[in-house]
Amino acid sequence: MSTSFETAQAVLARAECLHSVAEIDAAFDRMAAAITAAIGERKPLVICVMQGGLIPTGLLLSRLSFPLQVDYLHASRYGGRTRGGELDWKVLPHHELNGRTVLLVDDIHDEGVTLKAIIAYCKQHGAAQVLSAVLVNKLHERKAAPPADFVGLDVVDRYLFGYGMDYKGYLRNAPGIYAVCSDDE
Repeated sequence: MSTSFETAQAVLARAECLHSVAEIDAAFDRMAAAITAAIGERKPLVICVMQGGLIPTGLLLSRLSFPLQVDYLHASRYGGRTRGGELDWKVLPHHELNGRTVLLVDDIHDEGVTLKAIIAYCKQHGAAQVLSAVLVNKLHERKAAPPADFVGLDVVDRYLFGYGMDYKGYLRNAPGIYAVCSDDE
């Protein structure tokens, strides 16, 4: 059964704000400086991992002042659920990856199953280097992929929403990073 608008409003009202807009802006500034230093001279291809990576990619791109190309892919394990399942490849990148430095941008590094599969895809298609940038890194020991190369914020192991992360299809646009009340998971 899908979540209603009213349910999403109630979840937001009960949620705990873990990081404010100001803290998130500072995290994007730090990430942009580190990315610029690492790949600013390599003509990178920045790939937004949809849908969660939409907001982080947009906010990060405006802070990168070097020439780059942008693409996207859509691979998901959640499909509006709060637990991941099988990886569903919806859209593959359109740009040639062969010989490129690729920067994947996503909202969260949770277990890393999706990230690991996307990195493997990029390498199989000839990317010379594949790096990852995530706004949020969940702190736990269940990682399937190596740590992201660029991380904005470390967060506790709770169900999160805001800045690209959703609660059952809603609240990606929440003005902060929020943890869902345990009753709402």
